[in-house]
Amino acid sequence: MNKVERLISIIMILLKKDVVPTTEFAQLFNVSKRTILRDMETLSLSNIPIYSVNGVHGGYGIMDEYKFDKRLLSSSDLENILTALGGLEQILISEDVEVTIRKIEAMVSPLSPKGSIQLSFYDWEGRSEIVQTLKRCQEAILARRLISFKYMDKNGLKTNRTVEPYQLHFSETSWYLKGFCLHRMRYRTFKLSRIEDLHLDKESFNLRDDSLDQKHEDSYQPELVTLRALISPSIKDQFIERYGRKSIEECSSELFLATIQVPQNRIGFQFLAGFGTNLQIVEPQSYVEQFRNYLLEMIGKYS
Repeated sequence: MNKVERLISIIMILLKKDVVPTTEFAQLFNVSKRTILRDMETLSLSNIPIYSVNGVHGGYGIMDEYKFDKRLLSSSDLENILTALGGLEQILISEDVEVTIRKIEAMVSPLSPKGSIQLSFYDWEGRSEIVQTLKRCQEAILARRLISFKYMDKNGLKTNRTVEPYQLHFSETSWYLKGFCLHRMRYRTFKLSRIEDLHLDKESFNLRDDSLDQKHEDSYQPELVTLRALISPSIKDQFIERYGRKSIEECSSELFLATIQVPQNRIGFQFLAGFGTNLQIVEPQSYVEQFRNYLLEMIGKYS
């Protein structure tokens, strides 16, 4: 932990507690008492209202008028927030999120049990490659600046776009940008991994009155179709996680019948094909035929 992080942590601890002994700070940050004394001097010079208390129960505190209302969040609330943010840290890939996590860690008592819940995500190399795109989009949203980029659609067609960026959205495994496209003169959702050569324009824009209206274009939520499929016990858990137990019923000693919804496009085919011989679609027949044609097309690549 560097000095800046330590200073932030000291402030957050003092906001949570009344008086904290120098020895407690030194043990917590694994530094000397002299280092803590210098930290307190630095905070005082920065106009943080730090005061010292002498005696056996002495230490350092922060003026009450500088503190937030402790009744707003309990230690349990803070721990829950820390658990959620800590688990999602791998997909949020934001320096601001990391700083927030460190601040909350400092507010939670070192004696409080942490880590009762742990979330893990794939550390895909490709995810780190879009960090710069994500940061530029965040910067543009905050500064209300137009962005320009080349966009490749699912068919490989590239177009030049100028967009008013409004919102970043993470769905399952991918990041999306929602904004008003000046090329189409409509709201559009862009997948960040399909964006190339993104630039922040000097020109700014004013928020549209309906910029956050959820009824606008949500292309990351495709039209769904309901189908029934026979599945083997080996993949039953995956369907329970996605669709719930009510979607599955016993069909025989070796198979289950699942009623599910999948995208009415090739994404749905790709999802179902991933289960291999552990799944067989039985209805509707029209979808069975479409899926069969998709599989034949895939086999044709290897014939």
